[in-house]
Amino acid sequence: MSPPAPYGPGLTHVAIDFEREGLLKGTRGKAREARLDLLQELADDGVSVEDLRQAVSEDRLALLPVERVLEGEGRRYTAAEVGERAGVDEDLLRRNRLALGLPDPGPDDAAFTEEDVKAAKRIAALRGAGLPDEGILEVSRVIGLALAQVAAASRALVAQSTLAEGGNEAEVGRRLAEGARELGPMMGPLLEYVLNLHLREQVRSDVIGRAEIRTGRLPGSQEVTACFADMVGFTKLGEELPPEELGALTGRLGELASAVADPPVRLVKMIGDAAMLVSPDNDALIDAALDLVERSEAEGEGFPPLRAGLARSAALARAGDWYGRPVNLASRITGIAYPGSVLVSEDVRDAAGASFRWSFAGERRLKGIDGKVRLFRVRRDDREEEEEE
Repeated sequence: MSPPAPYGPGLTHVAIDFEREGLLKGTRGKAREARLDLLQELADDGVSVEDLRQAVSEDRLALLPVERVLEGEGRRYTAAEVGERAGVDEDLLRRNRLALGLPDPGPDDAAFTEEDVKAAKRIAALRGAGLPDEGILEVSRVIGLALAQVAAASRALVAQSTLAEGGNEAEVGRRLAEGARELGPMMGPLLEYVLNLHLREQVRSDVIGRAEIRTGRLPGSQEVTACFADMVGFTKLGEELPPEELGALTGRLGELASAVADPPVRLVKMIGDAAMLVSPDNDALIDAALDLVERSEAEGEGFPPLRAGLARSAALARAGDWYGRPVNLASRITGIAYPGSVLVSEDVRDAAGASFRWSFAGERRLKGIDGKVRLFRVRRDDREEEEEE
């Protein structure tokens, strides 16, 4: 094996014994050669052995090249450094990142680039123009939700076209990275164009989705767990609180929902006083729902209690949204859940792992759902918690 090429200003890369590191395990022949080629390329680009090992263990090594493209190059900053360079309070930057639906790195994590600094300076400019922080965060929430859907559709487009060409691990990784390079410059003009047609296209998509669901045909469906979480008593609050205070409550719910929506859990949308989340990973979504209810309780007396309902079966993804039985059933279950509880269908309980506790909540007939639905309340399997009465 030839030694890796230098990378970065004045830095060299120490040769890695990929075999000894266990990074070639399970490969042979041409697949092994392709894995070795990709590992060497990534190592030359500065990817650490730890990151390579994690990617291999998670079976996502082919995604590292595109991740490198999307991360960008250059110096990395902590959130505090970004705030200092942009003249914006670090707390506001963190809140804005959560509003955008993005994970918040730790305070010592140098995860930000020059693009993040530029974005922070734009926030500073908006504040300088007299726009309020809460208004900026609300716009960020709308942008984050919309562009998360755009990103999901774009990712699927690039991945499907790349995988359809076939090839080995290294070839797929390179084509994904090249697709990301080509897609980025196109997205600005494309988003402007789509914005003008958004309402027409959304209505058209809704009609198609309803027609398919009505006939019982769900082509391209997959098994997912759907969750709705809403504020208890929000309608009554609407009669008592001014609109700006109601907006602050729903905005905070959006922040809390974004905070628990770590992949593979995705925050699909906010619907007034409710959040909709979906995941193919049943346990991950149960955890997210429990976490969301717990976080709402920690908000204090002024924040309405949350309740959540979950259901699992085949659903159809279209235009960033989800359609089908688990979505409808989860919505109905949420409507009868007690404040502060997470109530689920039998399919969710049956698909769950061993880290939860269950109590039977009876059988109910729910509007729009055939037959009786067996329901269960879920809690974390904390042995120090009081036993069910």
